[in-house]
Amino acid sequence: MLTITPTLAVPLAEIEFAAMRSQGAGGQHVNKTESAVQLRFDVRASSLPEAVKERLLARRDRRLTEDGVVVIKAQQFRRQDQNRAAALERLRELLAAAAVVPRVRRATKPSRAAKRQRTDDKTRRGRVKALRTRVED
Repeated sequence: MLTITPTLAVPLAEIEFAAMRSQGAGGQHVNKTESAVQLRFDVRASSLPEAVKERLLARRDRRLTEDGVVVIKAQQFRRQDQNRAAALERLRELLAAAAVVPRVRRATKPSRAAKRQRTDDKTRRGRVKALRTRVED
């Protein structure tokens, strides 16, 4: 189980892993070993609560495909198990962010004192700018 929050966890059976060769410099080691890991997690077919699924699918994230599959590639480390742990951690962070219920914004109006202070500041600023004019005799 991948624990996201104290009340939310995802079974590891819902997460697919594929090993592949890493990109970039590294010489012979990179060319002959498959240490990079690609993680795939199907959001729509998962056991996540519907509210978390909706928030996750509504995110504008390049790791999320049109089919609702999260794809994470980890190739930071030289060892496959470390890359696998890094990919799981990134998935956990993504799911934890989607599990947070956003606060509802309530429209408010500025107080009378705040309006008065704003107009007083504008008047004061206008007076300062008026003093910048050219002095004539």
